Formats: sequence, structure tokens, C-alpha cells
Amino acid sequence: MPHSTGSTDRTAHGAARFQTTHWSVVLKAGQGAEEALVKLCRNYWLPLYRFSRRRGHPVHEAQDLTQEFFAHLLANRGFATVAPRGGRFRSFLLVALKHFLTNEWHKKQALKRGGGQQLISWEELSAGDRDAIEPASEAYPEKIYDREWALTLLGRVMKQLEKECVAAGKKELFHALKDYLTDSGAQTYRQLAGQLGLSEGAVKVSVHRLRRRFGELVREQVEKTVANPDEIDDEIRELFAALN
Repeated sequence: MPHSTGSTDRTAHGAARFQTTHWSVVLKAGQGAEEALVKLCRNYWLPLYRFSRRRGHPVHEAQDLTQEFFAHLLANRGFATVAPRGGRFRSFLLVALKHFLTNEWHKKQALKRGGGQQLISWEELSAGDRDAIEPASEAYPEKIYDREWALTLLGRVMKQLEKECVAAGKKELFHALKDYLTDSGAQTYRQLAGQLGLSEGAVKVSVHRLRRRFGELVREQVEKTVANPDEIDDEIRELFAALN
């Protein structure tokens, strides 16, 4: 039956997509997936660094610990006793980092600056970025971590969306409407229409399409971080809750 075939196709498609989740990259570490794992390390470096800072480690010590943590992850050692929590990659990383900090940070023989493998150059971050990741609130370390994870993920989504709009010749439209993806923006649609030389209806349609694509990209990003599709919606809710 048509319904059955469609369901089978969606199941097969979902199974195929989940072959390339963050989990699969980690599990294949040491089997040709090092480049992908380094990329994951870059994506999660700031959230984990901020967690270390909120745990009381000074700037340079937190940098060292975060670099060393990922050096161990790249070497695929030190995490045999750490099981994923709830099937979510960010939870796995946080549990793994806590385990690492408890067992490794105090060891004087820990290699300086991430064991010689500097995954992220601190100097690559702008002054504003550095200030933004310093602890400036009384929030629990876990909340700081979740918020930074959410900002990092949404940052990747925005970059991808901008890239797509530029490729489609809609760079100006993207920059005019990007503030309307998660908020109402500072101008009315009528004001935007005058600014862009479009009708008010065209602006509304453009905002709707941009929001829809934004939602699709968020879902695609989150899909890579959970162990099964049933957790996607909950993770998306937690993503936006972390920003409040």
C-alpha cells in the first residue's frame, strides 16, 4: 500500500541519516574518522571550556584541561567507563568531562596546552568572543554549558542559512530578515517592505520561508546529537529553553 511504502522509505531514510550522527563519529574514532572527530571537538570546545571555568578553574588552566580532554578523546582512551546518558551526545560529553576533571586535572604531569595537540587556537577568538565566554553569572556550570551548547548549535545553523541565501542571491534579504527568525524584529513588515523594495506580502512570505528553513536546519543539527529520532523534539525544546 502507498502508506506502507512511504513509511518504509522514511524509516530507511532515518536509519541512513543516523549512520552519521556524532555518536557514530565517536565510535569510529581510530578507524579513519579522526578528521570528523576534530571538527566535533571544535564545535563543543567553548561549551566545555565554559563549564570548566564555572567549576573554578582559571583561564589558562581551563584551556589546558579542555585541550587535554579532547586530546584524550582523539586518542580514544580514558572513556571506557563513561556511558552515554539518555543517548544525547552533549550529555555524554559533559559526563565524560566531569569524569576527566575529577581524575586528571590535579595530575601535575598532565601535558601543557592540550598535550601538544592544540585543537583550537585561543588567539583565533576575537576579544568580544573571549569576553563572552568568561563566567559572568551565578548560574550553575551545567546551565552555562547548556546555554553555550545552544548558542554554538544555533550559530552553526545561522551560518549555514546565510550560506544558502548568499548562494541563492539573497544575501541582503537574509541580513534584513535574520532577526525575525526567533523574534519579532525591530521593524514592521511594512517598513521592511519599503526598505527592500518589496510588497508587504512578499516580506511575510520570505520571513515564513526563512523560518521554515531555519527550523529544518535546527532539526538536522539536533538529529546528529541524539541516539535515536524519538529524542529530537525534546532536545529542540531543551535547546531553546537553555537560552532563557
